[in-house]
Amino acid sequence: MTSSTALRQFVLKVHARCDLACDHCYVYEHADQSWRARPAGMPVATMARTARRIADHAAAHRLTEVSVVLHGGEPLLAGARRLGDLIAALRQPLRGVCDVDLRVHTNGVLLDHRFCELFREQGVKVGISLDGDRAANDRHRLYRDGRSSYDKAVQAVGLLRGRYPELFSGLLCTIDVANDPIAVYEALVAHRPPAIDFLWPHHTWDAPPPRPSATAYADWLIAIADRWFDAGRPVPVRIFDSIVSAGRGGASFTESLGLEPADVLVVETDGSYEQADSLKTAYDGAPATGMDVFHHAVDEAAGHPGLEARRGGLAALCAQCRECPVVGTCGGGLFAHRYRGDGSGFGNPSVYCPDLIAVIEHVQRRAARPAHALPAAALRSLATGYGDPDAIGRLRGAQAVGRRVLVAKAGAAGPAAAFDVLRRVAESAPEAFDSAVAHPYVRAWAVRRLRAPSEPSAPPEPSAADEGMLAALACTAAWRAGMSAELTVAVRDGAVYLPGIGRYPVAGKESTTVRVRDGALHVDAAGELEPVRHLKAGTFSVALDDLDPYRDCHEHPAAARLGAEGFARWQASFEEAWTLLEKEYAEYAPGIAGALTTIVPLEAPRDGGSVSSAARDAFGSVGIALPARPEMLCLLLLHEFQHVKLGAVLDFVDLYDARDDRLYHAPWRRDPRPLEGLLQGTYAHIAVADFWRRRTHDRDPETAAEAGRHFADWYPKTLEAVRTLQESGALTGLGEQFVAGMRRTLEGWPAPGTAG
Repeated sequence: MTSSTALRQFVLKVHARCDLACDHCYVYEHADQSWRARPAGMPVATMARTARRIADHAAAHRLTEVSVVLHGGEPLLAGARRLGDLIAALRQPLRGVCDVDLRVHTNGVLLDHRFCELFREQGVKVGISLDGDRAANDRHRLYRDGRSSYDKAVQAVGLLRGRYPELFSGLLCTIDVANDPIAVYEALVAHRPPAIDFLWPHHTWDAPPPRPSATAYADWLIAIADRWFDAGRPVPVRIFDSIVSAGRGGASFTESLGLEPADVLVVETDGSYEQADSLKTAYDGAPATGMDVFHHAVDEAAGHPGLEARRGGLAALCAQCRECPVVGTCGGGLFAHRYRGDGSGFGNPSVYCPDLIAVIEHVQRRAARPAHALPAAALRSLATGYGDPDAIGRLRGAQAVGRRVLVAKAGAAGPAAAFDVLRRVAESAPEAFDSAVAHPYVRAWAVRRLRAPSEPSAPPEPSAADEGMLAALACTAAWRAGMSAELTVAVRDGAVYLPGIGRYPVAGKESTTVRVRDGALHVDAAGELEPVRHLKAGTFSVALDDLDPYRDCHEHPAAARLGAEGFARWQASFEEAWTLLEKEYAEYAPGIAGALTTIVPLEAPRDGGSVSSAARDAFGSVGIALPARPEMLCLLLLHEFQHVKLGAVLDFVDLYDARDDRLYHAPWRRDPRPLEGLLQGTYAHIAVADFWRRRTHDRDPETAAEAGRHFADWYPKTLEAVRTLQESGALTGLGEQFVAGMRRTLEGWPAPGTAG
């Protein structure tokens, strides 16, 4: 059984009444009034049965931890002794099955030492609802006789912060645009909470929020966000942290944002399973499942259509949301806020849609995204399978930043003299430094140097040749910068290789001196330079590197140095292949021309088949065994550059949950693949299917027929793989958007055998 449909968060209603009369409360003041027919408190036997159901679910799905929130009403109305009995009944069945992150959400007015000692003993974190300063809090949070609850709530916060700081989980504040946002924020921060959670007031399209302006709620949050950023983000704020994280492909930390599947189940005081409490604002009975802990397993509740709908990700959203540029961060907003009673149900944007867009865009701008971050427009372009010149430029820039970091880390552990030269070039001639380290296999060397000793591909210990690469790179950088340098460089396999320049044969020595003076390179005791040669087609030129000692990192062996005849064959085939690519596959050509710098010739397979590869740690390079026909070289260039692009995206953006260790069927392979392997293969085969699709229109009937057969094979396989990715449940919000873009490209083509 997989954990993709597992529920990990449980809200348990231990007491269904409240000692305050907050007029914005979703339990008592909105459409659903089911609380009236339920017992005030949860019996201990019901809690024990609930815990057994959670334990069975955790064991079946191999969960290592579940999150449980004791909720209400007001949970402290149960009393300290009763709460202690309920917690004991909860913990016992779960002991030895999984850990429990146990919390209580309270208005705080009853919190005292008795409760705190109980919570300390049982490891229960405490979140307090407080809407800001006295004026803001007393706008809604009053006793039934109109008295203020502010002093009691603040006293509870002081008790936690002063005597029980390890229990304090944070403050929950409901947004009210009638309150001064800065006064609210400063009042909350003054309590030095470990976190602040701003909550959207619950409204639907049938009962919309009061709105003084089109983006009143965004404006309120933006004012706070600016103060928060300007102060250096002094406290975690869940909505802002979620926007920053989800915008970069990471997780959201709140149910109201992001495309992650909702995994919350509510258990009422009578043992009924319900969906999220926020649905109480939609219509009477909206949260109900018709199931309970006495007759139904958690898995049965998890399969309820309402809970399934909240796990549907991008595909479950309305068309307007799916096309929105911030949907990967927004996720359509809170499910309940999409409701409209005109028959469309929850198939609408959030009633806060304009506010969500505005606050997400503002926070992401203020988050000072690093130079190597990939903007949403670039990801959307790359998701099509092509990638416009700007998107490829962004990838190239991101990789440049990453290379600088890698080379600096690898170099710092190498010979001091070489690293000093490299550092001086980076400081005084950064363009020359970037040019030197841009050679793809410099990155491959740096990654190899930095791998932990326990990793399979890590070198057993730094070798003289590995150390010598740093000196060779420093000499190359100094030469490109027009600076002087003199370094000792290790000889490897009878030669000194300078990245991207070529190889100097050096016989009978373990090391030699390389001098850089007046724009010239001199290698002591060396023979004539064997240069890295370049293939040319029109204005496009790419290195054919058959010398680099780190090039042999592809899935297939690298070929030895080519003779003049072998290079001439490559040149002729490359020129024809590139001409075809520019003519028939024009969408791909600018990206390849903008980022492909190196081709490594691979050994030809004995069976005469095609062999090609893209090394994950060598951006800008592909490995290819020269095929017999130039059009096949064109196909291999298209195919492998897809891997180059997607590998570069994955260096900086999380498209899937790296913890997913399942294997998936890839229609083009016999062996199942990990998720990244399936994603890589699917993205590459978009170009393969596209190659054959376009050749079905060739004037030569035999060529067109061959292409038709291949397209009829590759197209359904690639589309099947896209569906497998979308159904995996392991894509991040950005991953869902990215794969949806891949699918739109495929479904935009006429299917095999149809006209078009």
